[in-house]
Amino acid sequence: MAASRAVAEQREVMVSRWIEWLGTRITGTSATSRADVEAELRLIFDVLTELVGPLRRELKPLWGRVAERYGHHAAARGLAAGEVVEEMQYLRELLIRHLAPSIAALRPRQGMALLLRLNRLVDKGVALAVVGYTDAMVRTLIPGDDGQNAESVPEVDDRLGSLVSLRAELSEVVRSPGHQ
Repeated sequence: MAASRAVAEQREVMVSRWIEWLGTRITGTSATSRADVEAELRLIFDVLTELVGPLRRELKPLWGRVAERYGHHAAARGLAAGEVVEEMQYLRELLIRHLAPSIAALRPRQGMALLLRLNRLVDKGVALAVVGYTDAMVRTLIPGDDGQNAESVPEVDDRLGSLVSLRAELSEVVRSPGHQ
């Protein structure tokens, strides 16, 4: 619970730092806005807040969908595969830097378990972001039903809709009976 609170308390600082590290590639193309990327990063931290708490089993599938969406969105932003991995690795560094005091305050065995859990979550997130990125790129190569290439950039409304849907799913799990 201490780690969960620490992630929640540090969320805006970590999002700001992540955005700073992303620099000019935050939007990459005119198909996406800075606000979209910021909302996506906040969702990532909100899911992680709950993943390091008592809802980790319930939220593992959602974490997968959020990470895949990040990779899909990275493709729409015009990033290369290595850049997707690098951006997700920033998450690991942010968590370690900002949670170090909370982790150090735990008993050594608990601290190590938490650190390992965070690393597994980030590793899984990196892998699934690459899956999402690859899926998005493959869709640009496979002809659509009309015989033409599929759209290379998903519609903005679709991306925003999926973000709203994922946030609603997170809220539903957190509010579900027995988890309050």
